[in-house]
Amino acid sequence: MFTDRARIEVQAGRGGDGGLSFRREKYVPKGGPDGGDGGHGGDVVLVADPERRDLSRFRSPRRYRARAGGPGRGSGKHGADGEDIVLHVPAGTQILDPEENLVADLARPGARLVLARGGAGGRGNRRFATSTRQTPRFAEVGLPGEAGEYELRLKLLVDAALVGFPNAGKSSLLRRISNAKPKVADYPFTTISPVLGTVDWGDGRQLTVADVPGLIEGASEGVGLGHEFLAHLERARLLVHVIDAAEGDAEERFAAIDRELAEYGAGLAERPQIVALNKVDAAPQATLRVLVTGDDPRVLRVVRTSAVSGAGIDELKRALFELIPEPEPLPVDDDGLAEFLVYRPKPGRRAYRILRTDRGYRVTGTPPGAEELEEALRAAGVKPGAEVEVEGEVLEFT
Repeated sequence: MFTDRARIEVQAGRGGDGGLSFRREKYVPKGGPDGGDGGHGGDVVLVADPERRDLSRFRSPRRYRARAGGPGRGSGKHGADGEDIVLHVPAGTQILDPEENLVADLARPGARLVLARGGAGGRGNRRFATSTRQTPRFAEVGLPGEAGEYELRLKLLVDAALVGFPNAGKSSLLRRISNAKPKVADYPFTTISPVLGTVDWGDGRQLTVADVPGLIEGASEGVGLGHEFLAHLERARLLVHVIDAAEGDAEERFAAIDRELAEYGAGLAERPQIVALNKVDAAPQATLRVLVTGDDPRVLRVVRTSAVSGAGIDELKRALFELIPEPEPLPVDDDGLAEFLVYRPKPGRRAYRILRTDRGYRVTGTPPGAEELEEALRAAGVKPGAEVEVEGEVLEFT
């Protein structure tokens, strides 16, 4: 089943604790501090993979947790960084937060987003040694990784998309021109999810074409699954407007779909089109008067087709390869790397840190409210009964 929406929960890895250690060797009874830093927690990363077609892999599991960083050790040994989790999504995937604000748009293959950053590792006690404090008996606890819930929404990246009323013959045309095998039957709503096909040309060129489920009047207002289906047209570079010639009201059918595209917005009403006047084997004399005059600049060509007899199929394929616009070039930075627009603001640094001492724990900086502090201490591994120093006051953690 084609899946174009999914919800996921992500948790980046916690940073490793800094080492609390002193050099102890023969003939060196009072060595200095040598605790290494904790490793950085693993990130949760999304990558736009051109091999992925939909979001079905995110139906289960829905929770993804990166590994924590390793703790610092004696002899100045740093902890290992936690392993990242890399999630592959189809190109064209948008990421939204719980308030439906756009976090990022992975609109091109290879686009990469760090969705949740791992926590920084704590500094070992040797990092706190100074000329006046030569034996620091404390080290930092690693910071927690970022966490959150997000919705993934896929908007297909295709060269062309077939659009029209149910039962106009879109699926039959797609079977004729491509390698796709959509379900075909003589009743409306045979196609209930988008189907992708690859169209080949003799010189080795290929195009990707989508059969989008048939639209009904009111689709732009969300009637049926209108919004979800129309969203898959947003990134098609050309629309193939399929009209059933056998119905006898081609003019009104063209106008009705045109209204839905205009009311939905997102530039669909201005998108270049090829009009496929389909099923001409059943209506040889059918015409579309509004297009014969050539007054509509969006309509680049009108092709009379029949998926049954094969009439016009080669002409339609030729028109696709001739008329689909070239993709817009990606912006490139000074290093020659493609840039991808990411909307997510960078998180600020926490205003306090938790130190692990030889007697318990100490909170430095500006501590948060009681509930947040208690949660942070528990996440840092503080056990009931441990001493916690906050703003010069020693408390027993319960």
